[in-house]
Amino acid sequence: MKTITTISAGILALIGGAAVAETYVIDPGHTEILFKWNHAGLTTQSGEWTRISGEIEFDPENVTATTARVEIDANSLHTGVPELDKHLKAEDFFDVSANPTITFASTRAVQTGAENLRLIGDITVKGTTVPAELDVALVFQGEHPLGSYLDFYKGDWIGVEATGNVLRSELGVGQYAPLTSDVVQLEISSEMRAGGWPEQ
Repeated sequence: MKTITTISAGILALIGGAAVAETYVIDPGHTEILFKWNHAGLTTQSGEWTRISGEIEFDPENVTATTARVEIDANSLHTGVPELDKHLKAEDFFDVSANPTITFASTRAVQTGAENLRLIGDITVKGTTVPAELDVALVFQGEHPLGSYLDFYKGDWIGVEATGNVLRSELGVGQYAPLTSDVVQLEISSEMRAGGWPEQ
């Protein structure tokens, strides 16, 4: 079975370049972070944050050196229920006026499969930092299929899908737990461009 290293090295060989570390910058227009929880045993509910930034350092020949940092605008929380959004942004939960940013910063990476790795690091919510892990799948690397049509998409891109769980009680947002589940599932989908974009 091929590994991320051999797959990515093959791609780079085809485009005539040596494998080197690259900084991939999140495309905020094609990135979403969903959070899901169980509501009192009846249903699974979800919401998302809509303003996200960050980057990944990725070297296809040294996958375990991968690093990532993601910043979320806490006030961009959206569930589709205005009153719930208001409550979640208030002091009982995220207190976004005093804590405007949620962050994840990796500290190490472990390759877990042919196109998969685990990012181990820290998540900070409401001034509290706890360990967290994200299981990441590399679903695409190379020239964006839309690059021949739109300048925005020119260049080298990666597409990733990631999942993880956190305990909200550890992060100062544990009201009503465990009746409403303490475990919150995170689902991340992101497109990222090598080097970001020139300043307009």
